[in-house]
Amino acid sequence: MLAQVIAVTIFVVMFALIITDKIERHYVTLGCGLVTLIGVFGIGMRDLAATWKTLNIAPIFTPGFWYNAGTASESSSGINWATIIFIAGMMIMVEGMAKAGFFRWLCMTIAKLVHFKTVPIFITFMIMSFILAMFIDSITVILFLAAVTVELAQLLKFNPVPMILAEIFCANLGGSATMCGDPPNIIIGTSLGYSFANFITNTGVIAGISLVVVLIYFYIVFKKELVAGISNQDLDISKDTIKIENKKSFLASCIIFGLAIILLVTHAQTGLTVATIGLFISIVTLIAAGKSALELLKKVDYKTLLFFIGLFVVVGGLEQTGVLEIIAAFISKISGGNLYLMLAIIIWISGIASAFIDNIPFAATMIPVIKSLSMTQGVGLDVLAWALAMGTDIGGSATPIGASANVVGTSVAAKEGYPIDWGRYCKSMVPATLIVLVISMVFVWIRYL
Repeated sequence: MLAQVIAVTIFVVMFALIITDKIERHYVTLGCGLVTLIGVFGIGMRDLAATWKTLNIAPIFTPGFWYNAGTASESSSGINWATIIFIAGMMIMVEGMAKAGFFRWLCMTIAKLVHFKTVPIFITFMIMSFILAMFIDSITVILFLAAVTVELAQLLKFNPVPMILAEIFCANLGGSATMCGDPPNIIIGTSLGYSFANFITNTGVIAGISLVVVLIYFYIVFKKELVAGISNQDLDISKDTIKIENKKSFLASCIIFGLAIILLVTHAQTGLTVATIGLFISIVTLIAAGKSALELLKKVDYKTLLFFIGLFVVVGGLEQTGVLEIIAAFISKISGGNLYLMLAIIIWISGIASAFIDNIPFAATMIPVIKSLSMTQGVGLDVLAWALAMGTDIGGSATPIGASANVVGTSVAAKEGYPIDWGRYCKSMVPATLIVLVISMVFVWIRYL
């Protein structure tokens, strides 16, 4: 009982500190993780085995961690090193692509193909945001898309805010489609042993259906603002705007990106784990970068990786003390064994919670909960996993603080002189979020029950 009280207290304090944003979040999770190791495992449980299980270091030195996905990710307890290594590898790859000018070239080329007309740019940029976010971290996608959108807005004399808002939503939606698209999905996939193909054929279908609806929704909502731009048929765009400065680096980044996609799509067949893929892609990127390799390593977001490590330890404390089993039993009791209600609860609780708190710790916390529900209620674990993924991925779109991509997009806009307040943001984004959550719930009910 003492260990449970300590574990819950640490978790609540951690969440409160993350929400207030007074202390950098990696310091918060690392500090709370250390207190968990001492307070929960040392004082409350006095169990060294629980400590080692949470640190989860031993599996790294086994063949199954690197090869044969079925055995590499069966444990969700403690630090998920497969997730850490994979995200680190993708970060290095993305930094290499950014340095080569891949993102800016892609944005400006597409804008040119649609003759720099506002409405076609709006539609194509939404679709591009969705597709890129399926494979690249949504933060990076929005960082470059928002910057290019502002540049185009100043050139074509239109308000970039509607386009940036739509891009943010589509990036979060695209991230829900694949295992590597959004951090919660990476955690769910590596913890429960799901492959890229598992996600794309389940959450990917939901995301694809939702994209069509969302495109229509945002077009209707923002149509008047978009058509206010100037006529630009005779617009003269400098060739330097789309010029590739280093063609060798650009070609290398394209090849590496394509290779990453192939490895991710086929990893269930090849047996290569996401940890292996992440490590391999990072090594290839650094080799291709040559003298710039050190620069790429310096740009990696180590704070996010440390944030994950501390977070996994705190959640491990909840799991080892049985708190998550209690939560699972509570959800089961509320639903009364009704599978429709249970799935609805998971989707909507995940969606609402992720609108206000970081969806990464929430997803990590809920994984052991849905595993317990699956075992006690006889519900397919995969069904619960897809419900959790859609809830956490989409719910974060509702508010400016719900997901990292939201914060980045609104920050870029504000920096360029286009501030987006809560009212402006939520007016269009909350309805879009509710629409996709309803689509997700109905789809899960129809397809799996």
